[in-house]
Amino acid sequence: MERTAVNPVTWSTELGFNQGEVVSGHTRTLYCSGQTAMNDEGKPQHDGDMAAQLALSIDNVEAVLEEAGMTLANLVRLNVYTTDVDQLFPHYGVLAARLGAAGVAPTTTMLGVTRLAVPGQLVELEATAVA
Repeated sequence: MERTAVNPVTWSTELGFNQGEVVSGHTRTLYCSGQTAMNDEGKPQHDGDMAAQLALSIDNVEAVLEEAGMTLANLVRLNVYTTDVDQLFPHYGVLAARLGAAGVAPTTTMLGVTRLAVPGQLVELEATAVA
């Protein structure tokens, strides 16, 4: 698989994401359902703790990727949904550090939403990966 970053402006790379990516030569695409701070039994975790919910959400994305034989390095798209954008920003480094450690800067959209499907959840990550 070959990835080519498309950045007509450079400010986004300083925040850890590309404006676009051209992916060629891939053979598999994985579309991940939104992942939240749920444990293996489907019970919500870390009520009211944005940083802990964000960390567990990315752990859960990583578990889906691993099950498909991929890693965070295969991410090409990451949508971030949150019930509180202002509360998320101070903790965004949790996510950025994990992506940076994987050497990836997937295209990203962050959206503030009224609520998520599971009460008490503050953040949900929806990912697309290619291999």
